[in-house]
Amino acid sequence: MDKQSEQKPFYSSPIEPIELKLNSVIQFDCHKNISCFNACCRNIDIVMTPYDIVRLKQRFGLLSHEFVGTYTTPYPMDHHDMPGLKLNTKPGTTECVFLFEEGCMVYEDRPAACRYYALGSMGVRKKDVSQVEDIYFLVKEDHCRGHEEPRTISVVDYREEQGVDVYDEKNRDWRDVVLKKRSSGPTVGRPSDRSKQLFDMCSYDLDSFREFIQTEGFLEIYEISSDQMSILVRDEEELLRFSMQFLKQVLYGEMTIPMKPDAREKRIQRMRERMQASEE
Repeated sequence: MDKQSEQKPFYSSPIEPIELKLNSVIQFDCHKNISCFNACCRNIDIVMTPYDIVRLKQRFGLLSHEFVGTYTTPYPMDHHDMPGLKLNTKPGTTECVFLFEEGCMVYEDRPAACRYYALGSMGVRKKDVSQVEDIYFLVKEDHCRGHEEPRTISVVDYREEQGVDVYDEKNRDWRDVVLKKRSSGPTVGRPSDRSKQLFDMCSYDLDSFREFIQTEGFLEIYEISSDQMSILVRDEEELLRFSMQFLKQVLYGEMTIPMKPDAREKRIQRMRERMQASEE
């Protein structure tokens, strides 16, 4: 995100954040005996990341579209209606769908946003700088008593303790795709419906993406060895990484997946055949 062209989302929030670095020390703890336990889970607005969905769909033994259809709600990520997902709440409430009396029923596989609390995080791409800088904030809400607990811990240790460092690494390429779309602004323009569909599939429906990369049309264009395909078919984390490579190549021209020498000609021929079939 361009610091000079896009406001930080916190500016419109009543919460006043304190900017932190990885070596900053915070005073915070959350545990079952604290008086506000689960209060933050009763008023949620959780944006789902691709790796959140991978972990949770595997936990429930569901296909991507089954998990998404059951536990998430679509929302527009920006003014171009890029598709995003938020975690569902219980009907008629703002309470997390996974909250039960003893706490979070999916705690081991909880989303990245839940792991971060009471930290906030955002990636910032400064003007004329290609590298994304990670910035952290301590968020103090009125209901939270965790800030009164005596424990102190560094931001880097808190991220490791909560397992969010792993989630950030798995989601990094996706975040880069989103940030590049936001920071490019008018130079990219409004994405086509096809681009939105590809973003949706690559981000939230890896089962469909797995089928897509095994189609004749895909294999006519891209050089994928049998060994690599075998890994992609069985390893969803590698498949997620590859799906982001594909998105960056299609949307931004970052050519990291080798293409066959006659790929362009075959694509043109396939388009002609489709147009002819449509006319007939």
